[in-house]
Amino acid sequence: MGRADARRAQRRGPRRAAKSGGLRRLFTWRKMLGTFFGFCLLIMGAFVALYLYVDIPKANALAERQSNVYQYSDGTLLTRTGDGVNRQIVDLAEVPKDVQHTFVAAENKTFYKDQGVDLKGTARGILNTLSGKGKQGGSTITQQYVKNYYLTQDPTVSRKLKELVISLKVDQKYEKADILAGYINTAYYGRGASGIQAAAQAYYGVDAKDLNVSQGAYLASLLQAPSQYDWAVATPTGKKLVKDRWGYTLDNMVEMHWLDKAERDALKFPVPDKPKPARGMEGQTGYLVEAANKELDKQGITEEVRQAGGWTFTLNIDKKRQKKLEQAVDRQLESKLDRKDNKVDASVQAGATSVDPKTGAVVALYGGVDYVKHFRSNATRQDYQPASTFKPLVLASALENESKTQDGDLIGVNTRYDGTSKRPVVGSDTPFAPENEDNQSYGNVTVQTAMNKSINSVFAQMVVDVGPPEVKKTALALGVPDQNFPERPAITLGTMNASTWDMAGAYATLDNHGRKVTPFIVKSAKNRDRTVDPVKGIGNQVISRKSADTVTSVLKGVVDSGSGQAANTSAYEAAGKTGTSENNKAALFAGYTPELTTVVALFGESPKGGAQVSLTGTANSGRANGGGFPAQIWADYTLGALNGGSSAQFDLQDVERGEVSTPASPSMSPSQSESPDPSTSQTPSTPSQTPSETPSETTSETPIEPPTESPVIPPSESPVLPGEGLNSGRPGNNNSNPFSQ
Repeated sequence: MGRADARRAQRRGPRRAAKSGGLRRLFTWRKMLGTFFGFCLLIMGAFVALYLYVDIPKANALAERQSNVYQYSDGTLLTRTGDGVNRQIVDLAEVPKDVQHTFVAAENKTFYKDQGVDLKGTARGILNTLSGKGKQGGSTITQQYVKNYYLTQDPTVSRKLKELVISLKVDQKYEKADILAGYINTAYYGRGASGIQAAAQAYYGVDAKDLNVSQGAYLASLLQAPSQYDWAVATPTGKKLVKDRWGYTLDNMVEMHWLDKAERDALKFPVPDKPKPARGMEGQTGYLVEAANKELDKQGITEEVRQAGGWTFTLNIDKKRQKKLEQAVDRQLESKLDRKDNKVDASVQAGATSVDPKTGAVVALYGGVDYVKHFRSNATRQDYQPASTFKPLVLASALENESKTQDGDLIGVNTRYDGTSKRPVVGSDTPFAPENEDNQSYGNVTVQTAMNKSINSVFAQMVVDVGPPEVKKTALALGVPDQNFPERPAITLGTMNASTWDMAGAYATLDNHGRKVTPFIVKSAKNRDRTVDPVKGIGNQVISRKSADTVTSVLKGVVDSGSGQAANTSAYEAAGKTGTSENNKAALFAGYTPELTTVVALFGESPKGGAQVSLTGTANSGRANGGGFPAQIWADYTLGALNGGSSAQFDLQDVERGEVSTPASPSMSPSQSESPDPSTSQTPSTPSQTPSETPSETTSETPIEPPTESPVIPPSESPVLPGEGLNSGRPGNNNSNPFSQ
């Protein structure tokens, strides 16, 4: 470094040191600490001002709560709920002491000692509100009482701050007993019950004074999530959560020396009574309101929010079509049943969901004979199987995945399969050999014929050809719920669980050329301060139009000349599929026109306990299959819903015909191709392992009055030699006889 550079460096040094020293002088610990205390004083001053400014207000408008209005799509009144409040104030002295303690143990163990607020919980709630995470627990009993009695449920910062100030003043002004009494008398417990007296009646059919500690712990646990924790409607997760909270409450009571441990250990979970329908819910009204409320829950308009009243809920339900559906069930089913003296007829439950495939709107719904007589909706229940109505979804997956048979043929309408009953599938790690209806074998048939006759053995092999995981993926995309849905060949028989609502969505998606249809029932939800957007009924393309239209083409054949002929009239063009579950416990018809998609189902449910029972013998008609009552109800309703008919036609494009291997000799007759001559066929090749999936269900259906045509291959299906040119499920082309006799 030269002398000049050294001198410049010496001059820069002091300047840099001065600059650094200036920053240190600006941010000294003393100044930073002073700023912090100044900020704290500012916050304290603001809080003192707020404390002086905010008084304990009058009670909120709960006592003047408005009703909620439910309307049909045209604006006419369906029903009005929430007139007044289901509440009866009781003195705290009437509530057993140990029941009082359950609420303190569940919500606020320090209640008797604190000043009425939880600063940490309040701060957490404010931060979550500011960050958009919604409301957060952690409030004291006093704060919750203030929120219920003086304020609103709005998750805003201003409400939270007011809650804090008013809680401090309430705690100073009132005794703890008064605050606890106010809390348990104003809290909402679900089932339309506000206050402990109404809750005791709603859940256990007793007065509050007669509650025991176990029941009290359940009611106290409910307050965290009334809709989710109601045992009658809770999911398995909800039941586990409320049971855990019930135990947590009792354990806290032991910790606080309010309950003896030996007594706590002897307590059993008090399963509440089944809910009683509210007045004005008779007939189909209750089912419609229930379906709407479930959808509103998912939209954030929970039961707690609805209880505030003042809402107008307009449903998509078309008043005329709803009436037509009810009339169709009465004419085609109820008028033929003897529910009083016939044991089978007494067990029959009907359900249906009808959807506009262009919008997803649920335009009609049938939940059961009467909401006040049968509380569970048959339209939305998911405890029965969709059975053979699932087979079109197997075909849709085959088309979407461009799957091929074991012989390498691209699967389409004319592709051939072996329809032999109890024929073991080939190519699966899980052996499976389902029986066709009445153990009937069909021989070499096209996919069209297999769908018409609902041949189990064909679709069992098709599932293997596509791959169960891929079939499940397609089904879920179409709208089938992931309920009891293993990835095994047996899913071809519809062994998962799905409701008429679910299947209506799946079939509406096929009707809508593969673009996803999500059924929704709430058209609009409005009150003075808020409007909620409805569910988006139409989504993305989940399968190609070619795949969807090909399935529609095949399902037209089911209605025209297959098991769904009872749904066939000349008044409209229709496509559909029948289904009958294991042991005839459920029978369905899922069908659609270009304008309307509807799924109708019958369920066998024991009047005693609700266990699933067989429908065989319904109305003295023998086997109640999907081509019988369900298809007849569907046709009656569809005709009325379409004002006597419609000229609309399916706009089908690029229908996949599939590939058929060239037969070695075309001389064999159709009847011969169905029953191969042992003298000209080789010994069948069957898997060495005994099939592990050989269910007793025979889910192939024929109409109650079956067509006279015999189970032969139609003339359009060129015959082939046994063991040649068909999807025999054998590896390679060894020409062995695929039939398992």
